[in-house]
Amino acid sequence: MREAGSRRRRLSLRRRRCERRARWRGALRHDARSRPSPGRGARVGRARRLGRPPDHRDPADPRARVSARAAAGAVPDVLAPGVRVVFCGINPGRWSAAAGAAFANPRNDFWRLLHAAGFTQRQLQPREQSELLRYGIGLTNAVRRTTRGSSELRKTDFAGASARLEEIAETLAPRAIGFVGKVAYTGVFGGRAEHGLQDRRLGSTALFVLPSTSPANAAVSWDERLRWFRELKDLVG
Repeated sequence: MREAGSRRRRLSLRRRRCERRARWRGALRHDARSRPSPGRGARVGRARRLGRPPDHRDPADPRARVSARAAAGAVPDVLAPGVRVVFCGINPGRWSAAAGAAFANPRNDFWRLLHAAGFTQRQLQPREQSELLRYGIGLTNAVRRTTRGSSELRKTDFAGASARLEEIAETLAPRAIGFVGKVAYTGVFGGRAEHGLQDRRLGSTALFVLPSTSPANAAVSWDERLRWFRELKDLVG
């Protein structure tokens, strides 16, 4: 009797396992049928693992949020009549594309340098970039496309940048355009450039090259960067 009872329990356990497997397979088939095909606008990528949310990465990690729209250029210009200076970055990195704001990498010194050089009364956060207009400051990028670094840019990425900056200079007449990084300037105009005021002008607008504020530019010290930012501040008032 005891052996027969043990056999029935084993059979019952096997039956429950089989039922769970059947339900699991059915759930998988339902999930596959309900998932839209790539031709109907579905995102093509790695299949999700069961039991894991769609985006399991740290939400602070920009790779978790960069979309095709961001990769094509999701960082808006900050421009309006009355700006005294326009800062021109190279192109958006992944942090900026994810935040929709310029120089958004927390290790980027741009916003700290703006405040330390006297451009702003307090250190603004990237999400507050529209507040720059109150200080007579504008923002743009030489290239719209998002990359992990400027080394990934191609010459064709800078196509049209010169004409766009000329239009900004003609329409808004800022006292200067400050290029944040030599690549921002040479990518647009070619040739070589040193930090500081350039011989080239766009109408009445002076062109000034600043050191890159990227954390990748560790060769230039904070003091050296601040010196050039202060020199530009003296130029535009």
